[in-house]
Amino acid sequence: MEQAKFEEKKITSRAEDYSQWYLDVIDAADLAENSPVKGCMIIKPYGYALWEKTQRILDDKFKSTGVENAYFPMLIPERLLKREEDHVEGFAPEVAVVTHAGGKKLEEPLVLRPTSETIMYEVFSKWIRSHRDLPLLINQWANVIRWEMRTRLFLRTTEFLWQEGHTVHSTEEEALERTLMMLNIYKDFAENYMAIPTIPGKKTDSEKFAGAKATYTIETMMQDGKALQYATSHNLGQNFAKAFDVTFLDESNTRQFGWQTSWGLSTRTIGGLIMSHSDDKGLVLPPKIASIQVVIVPIIPKEWDRQLIEEESKNIFANLTSFGFSVKYDDRNIRPGEKFYEWEKKGVPLRIEIGPKDIASNTVVFVRRDTGEKKTVSLPGLNDSVSNILDLIQNNLFEQAKLRLINNTVSVDNWEDFVKAIESSKFVKAHWSGDKDIEAKIKEETGATIRCIPLDQEEESGLCIKSGKTSTGRVIFAKSY
Repeated sequence: MEQAKFEEKKITSRAEDYSQWYLDVIDAADLAENSPVKGCMIIKPYGYALWEKTQRILDDKFKSTGVENAYFPMLIPERLLKREEDHVEGFAPEVAVVTHAGGKKLEEPLVLRPTSETIMYEVFSKWIRSHRDLPLLINQWANVIRWEMRTRLFLRTTEFLWQEGHTVHSTEEEALERTLMMLNIYKDFAENYMAIPTIPGKKTDSEKFAGAKATYTIETMMQDGKALQYATSHNLGQNFAKAFDVTFLDESNTRQFGWQTSWGLSTRTIGGLIMSHSDDKGLVLPPKIASIQVVIVPIIPKEWDRQLIEEESKNIFANLTSFGFSVKYDDRNIRPGEKFYEWEKKGVPLRIEIGPKDIASNTVVFVRRDTGEKKTVSLPGLNDSVSNILDLIQNNLFEQAKLRLINNTVSVDNWEDFVKAIESSKFVKAHWSGDKDIEAKIKEETGATIRCIPLDQEEESGLCIKSGKTSTGRVIFAKSY
């Protein structure tokens, strides 16, 4: 029965149907499934473990910069959302509103939070009195509701999990410094934990967060060449402070508006993780984010070998666990091949096989999930061997993804080459005049958007790819999720 269960979860090849492949990998790895509520998802234990690890890593990084966690209600009075005009206009199509509760119509409709700026800043205006109360550095781990028309597990769902950080500062310089600090934390997490290379940049005015002065992003490339916005950090300026009266008395006892930031990362990153590294066999996970880094599979060809092999397997498990590795000992009474099949689909970075011949030679067999390479390893010094191989896997996945980004990013200087590159699923560096109408026209004609204006972009004179007007630098265009 077990074997039949595994065989039911066939995975479509990426070349045949990339979208179906993505859903098949999620199903085969047992990460999530669709909810009875259309557009929502149920995150299963193995999938939620990825989010838990994301939370633990990022929470420590946030707190190391002085950020504290809090929690605010999901229900927001509609009047608060309307206090900042650009903000409400930006979220209007996605807002879900509660109009009835307790068997009667509410006097004031309540919005299910699409984000928490409005309710938080109403409270911040009461918390802050003096410059001594600043900076205020708050984060919350929460869920949000955005009424999406076309949904896909992890990438875009009506309800999703995220963290949202909100800060208030006494100067514009401090707010910008915090905005970029948090962007760099996201970049570090993406590259050094999820092994996903990023392009940090600034969003155009058309693409920035509703109500923000400026939005900064880290953009990533998936295996099909499409872009995924991994995380964003917003410099809100004083826009929300003026709308919600977030003020403080400065050192000269003069009342000033605060300078604010907000920044967030969601379960969408798990979708990016899946699409960045996985293959036609199933999920592939970088060791630093995998909830199970090593699986031990005993090979027991004859019953009289069982006790010896199980004892050695348990010793290895205890040793690796005590050394800090996340290890699974698979002692289920099913064939080893079935276990290989399952853990391969679940993307466990390293499999350790141990049988009678291995015990006799004081060795084990390592099998890498990223390359499939098998290697016989001596038991003495096993902890160091595991540590080294996990580092190799982590680095290899990052380098593969980085090479893909480099090889599929092109610079073009005329419209014909631009269209061909976009149709070939490339990231395209091209000149743009800064005209939002031209930006909209390019999107309408090709489906490509400006992903960002790279922060490391050098000034370069040229002509806009569409209008022919002068430009001072290239931006990155791509189709996106």
